[in-house]
Amino acid sequence: MTVTREAALALMEEWTQSESLRKHMLAVETAVVAYARALGGDEETWAVAALLHDFDYERYPIADDAQQGHPFVGVAHLRELGYPDEVLDAILGHADFSGVPRESLLAKVLYACDEITGLITAAVLVRPDKDIANLELASLKKKFKDKAFARGVNRDDVRRGAEELGVDLWEHVQFVLDAMKANAAALGLDGRLAG
Repeated sequence: MTVTREAALALMEEWTQSESLRKHMLAVETAVVAYARALGGDEETWAVAALLHDFDYERYPIADDAQQGHPFVGVAHLRELGYPDEVLDAILGHADFSGVPRESLLAKVLYACDEITGLITAAVLVRPDKDIANLELASLKKKFKDKAFARGVNRDDVRRGAEELGVDLWEHVQFVLDAMKANAAALGLDGRLAG
């Protein structure tokens, strides 16, 4: 099967009604594709994995012991559609509880970008101007240390992701921030939500 971003986006939008969850997957895609460019990954395949990593979350929240939930249900559907193992393994690997090791570079990048995009988005949305262009790394460092801020963002996962990727944590955060800044309009982080 040839995977295309367009097909993945349509599937993600079909399964996901929440605008914030859609924006999250677009933010992760932005960061993952930036890494694909930097590391020589296949941009289309990496985009597809990022766009679909949480596409089943709204319908099937977290998996139970019988694997009847996110990400297992989504991966089973993608497998039926003929998506490649590289994409399926990366999606399974982004959830620590799946037990699927992150062996490919794509899987490591997806995991590393998932949580940090949430922290960056939250940091933009609490700014009066709601504009990512004005967000600096120093501000993110403060937000990262403040455990009360964006409680849903697992700081240990962020650290582990950078470590598994073999990059310095703050260089990684800056890289993701820069990628998201370059795609601010598509992510709704260009200040239009201010006021």
